[in-house]
Amino acid sequence: MNPGPRIYNLFPLLAGPMPRWAPHLERAAAMGFTWIFVNAFHAAGYSGSLYSIRDYYAIDPRLLDVEGEPMAQLRDMLNTASRLGLRVMMDLVINHTAFDSPLLREHPSWFRRGANGRIVHPGAKDGKRRVVWRDLAEVDNAGSPDRAGLWTYWKQMAVHYARLGVSGFRCDAAYLVPPPLWRELIAAVKAGHPGSLFFAETLGCTPEQTLATAATGFDFIFNSSKWWDFRAPWCPEQYALTAPVVPSVSFPESHDTPRLAAELDDRAAVLQRYAFAALFSTGVLMPIGFEYGFRKTLHVVRTRPTDWEDPTWDLTAAIAAIHRTKASHRPFNEEGPLQLVDTGHERVCAFSKRTRDGREDALVVLNLDRARAAAIPMPTGAGGAPRAHWTDPCDAVPRFSAPGGELALAPSGVAVVHGPERSRNDGESVGVS
Repeated sequence: MNPGPRIYNLFPLLAGPMPRWAPHLERAAAMGFTWIFVNAFHAAGYSGSLYSIRDYYAIDPRLLDVEGEPMAQLRDMLNTASRLGLRVMMDLVINHTAFDSPLLREHPSWFRRGANGRIVHPGAKDGKRRVVWRDLAEVDNAGSPDRAGLWTYWKQMAVHYARLGVSGFRCDAAYLVPPPLWRELIAAVKAGHPGSLFFAETLGCTPEQTLATAATGFDFIFNSSKWWDFRAPWCPEQYALTAPVVPSVSFPESHDTPRLAAELDDRAAVLQRYAFAALFSTGVLMPIGFEYGFRKTLHVVRTRPTDWEDPTWDLTAAIAAIHRTKASHRPFNEEGPLQLVDTGHERVCAFSKRTRDGREDALVVLNLDRARAAAIPMPTGAGGAPRAHWTDPCDAVPRFSAPGGELALAPSGVAVVHGPERSRNDGESVGVS
């Protein structure tokens, strides 16, 4: 079984200088994460935003100790992660730069300009109004008269970091970049580093745009399951549309969203959302501090190490258990068929996941009631076959209920109903129908 990526988002402004990241990397490894995603760490422009990049070949001073060569500090962090069995993913931001980047002076034809000849600032719709980011300059990846030189710059930059030891790239606003550029860039990196993975950030675009972007060679996309209410049909429908084409990554919160602990103020409900994210799709991502119930929203300009909070709770053991449960069942590590299951209970949601080859399946059952326990008849398997084995993913302990009995769920409880487990040669176990 090829396990799906379990990604710990180490937000650099909260973690501080890279030489001090070892405890965070060790904690991530202990929780069973297999990847570290670091938001843009390059030297920022005037605004100080991580995503307003001034120099792609320099590390932001806020992330460096005073002593030590900058790239050496990055290499040391990458080596520490590797020793812990963690692969590192970086942001690849190539649709805009900081408005004060030297690239505007050195290569003015690389940037879009309006009718007045001034640099175009990118923006996005926020409800009925359009927000313009004036600290950014939009790159003309599609129409630059020096497109060959521009694209070569991007390819060489990505290859540079792959050579340093970066194994993955989260491609910011991937759908805004011309597909031929992605094809060339991904091919250039994988030619020398075939194990590299590319993750397309496509949130906010249409399913058609997502599929078109994925078709350019991406290994993963990020899905929108964080916003599913477990009832509306849109989430399973989007899954059915993208799953045959590209696997996806779920998340309970991200650096762009409010903290779930602040929204729900409920340990069990927060943990349920993480369990759902981990079991819904091939990959899962969690930002630093989620495990401790942090409530301050991460900010790409203002966050500092002094924003580290006293824990509201400690979910590290439960998250490790969820990861063990995910790793033990093949349906949760690939984007096979997913189907909603009627539990006969208005407060209990369930969905089945089957492997692509149809040989294994498992059922995820969630009690959506945060105040009351719930019980349903023990679900049956394919063709009505009785089931008796289930696991609470938050402790990873397999349990047995007599066929025909009840499956009891605590408030915000979650259960994985599966067949009896059998041993694998590699020491893992898998659920079988």
